[in-house]
Amino acid sequence: MTPQRVPLLFSGLVVLLAAACTTTDHDGATSAPSTAAAPSATAAPTPSPSAVTTTAPAPPTGTPAASDWRVTYGWAIPTAPARVGHAVRVPVTPAPGEPLPVLVDIRVGDHPGEGWTRVTFAFRGPTPGYQVALVDRVASDGSGDPIDLPGDADLSVRFDPAQGHLSNGRTSYTAPGRAVDLPTLRGWAPAGDFEGHLGFGLGLRTTGTPLPVRLAESTRPDGLHVVSVDVRRG
Repeated sequence: MTPQRVPLLFSGLVVLLAAACTTTDHDGATSAPSTAAAPSATAAPTPSPSAVTTTAPAPPTGTPAASDWRVTYGWAIPTAPARVGHAVRVPVTPAPGEPLPVLVDIRVGDHPGEGWTRVTFAFRGPTPGYQVALVDRVASDGSGDPIDLPGDADLSVRFDPAQGHLSNGRTSYTAPGRAVDLPTLRGWAPAGDFEGHLGFGLGLRTTGTPLPVRLAESTRPDGLHVVSVDVRRG
């Protein structure tokens, strides 16, 4: 009997190793839902719904690019601006390259099993500073005109220093359609790309109760730096 049990044990070990190697992409908004928690060593303390100013923790030395997802603003209601600061040396690339971090990709993904919807902003170059805030109306930078967003609440998302255009003036990023039509995230819209300030608005449906949000950062395997904005599904 002993010679026959060795292949069976080896086969079971192969199955276990294959299962252990299956991972979930934390920062890809359109990937399968993730169930892993953020590393406790790098997660910022959960702030109160009041004004917050914090600095994102540096990625741990030697952390693989695909697994450095870390929370920078825990689940809270940003009735006052919640800001995560990064020191960015400008220009980030010598001329004729773009002088600021450049937004190259926006993605939206729903995670109903985990109870939230994610919007990710991926940048070429270093991660810029960013902030979110619940506002009466998201306004366009420069003109100050209100941005028309669906839902009954507006979430302002701002990056600086950053840009969403190339040196030829064309938009630098790909993005999904602006009508999202998910339970609490109803849509998004650009809100300005002016003098190093890059803004967006998210339209939320709250049914009268403000929704908590969460911010996190990660680095994609392709080297892009990602800022994710998670919104509770209700």
